[in-house]
Amino acid sequence: MFSIEFLHAVREHEIEKIVKHIAPGARVLEIGGGTGYQAKRLAERGFNVASIDVGSSRYSGEQVFPVIEYDGKVFPFREAVFDVVFSSSVLEHVADLGQLYRESRRVLKKDGYCVHVMPTAVWRFWQGVANYVELLQRVAPLIPELVPRRFRLSEWKRPAIVFEELGRLRKQYLRIPRHGETGNALTELWTFSRRCWVKHFLRHNFVVIRTEAIGLFYTGHMVLGKHWGLRSRERVARVLGSATMLYVVRPIAEGSLPERRVCRGD
Repeated sequence: MFSIEFLHAVREHEIEKIVKHIAPGARVLEIGGGTGYQAKRLAERGFNVASIDVGSSRYSGEQVFPVIEYDGKVFPFREAVFDVVFSSSVLEHVADLGQLYRESRRVLKKDGYCVHVMPTAVWRFWQGVANYVELLQRVAPLIPELVPRRFRLSEWKRPAIVFEELGRLRKQYLRIPRHGETGNALTELWTFSRRCWVKHFLRHNFVVIRTEAIGLFYTGHMVLGKHWGLRSRERVARVLGSATMLYVVRPIAEGSLPERRVCRGD
């Protein structure tokens, strides 16, 4: 089940990896800031941080740092003012990545670059498994309700209510939903892969400087949540794989790379 506390714990773990790729004192623009938690932590480490997000963000009521609302198209900043453009689990949710990249180029300084954290194909697979684990978690408490407790009319109506709820859960969980803006849960096993994202960045004239596994295992359903410690999740990630991957990419001149096959809808 979703937990904002667990989300922040995951973001805290990411920060330890992210700061290694940002020069001290750098001016950073965070895209899709959400609660602003990572922007807050970066600011506390001495970075000059601005955070933006669309008005429809599900985290708008949970902000812990000023997050500037924008229209999802044009960054509200002038040209060449940031050293780094940063995002975490955002790009897969953007329908028009070409526009986002154009704006990133515009606000980056001459030697600026981007640091993006994205879910992996491993995350996509285990997210599908966790979908059904969460279904079982939702169904289990309903089973005892199928048995009437007393010989009253209201008690005999209880099973009908339970079956109605089970039907609703069946519709909600039977088909695994896609996570991003394109394809489906099956195609995301490819489009979330490292190889695909590297091809994608090259297609949009960003050279990939470095990729690095964040090294934490979890799913979007947050199965067990805070009851499963991060240290244990780190150990499991060595076996089952990391839920997210960090990409450091730098913009290069338009058209300086040969045409490459696009590996995600854009």
